[in-house]
Amino acid sequence: MDGTSDKKTPDIKVDLENLYCEETFTDLKLGWIRRLTPVKPDGSKDEGREYIFIGQTQLVTPQGPVPVQCQIPGKTLEEAIEQFPQVMEQTMHKMIQEAMQRQAQEASSTSAPESQPKE
Repeated sequence: MDGTSDKKTPDIKVDLENLYCEETFTDLKLGWIRRLTPVKPDGSKDEGREYIFIGQTQLVTPQGPVPVQCQIPGKTLEEAIEQFPQVMEQTMHKMIQEAMQRQAQEASSTSAPESQPKE
């Protein structure tokens, strides 16, 4: 053996049809909104695609802060800012519900089995 592997490595290529420039906007208090601007390989704006807005904030828990991130609907930064509170609240509620469900599942899977009657 020459030490090389027969396994193929994955293609590591930048998707030139899916490039974005990222900008971050924050109020330095509540959270951040990232605006992803579609661009062409030369860096110019790709007018054929829409902006993508990603909101981020933190949920404070007894275990420490938990990052919350999700896509925000909107065509403009103003629309994304307007939608931010509602979308973050929905995302946090969903995260809390999922955590409670996991906690309940873990609790039920670790509970002691019922004792068997002796014969």
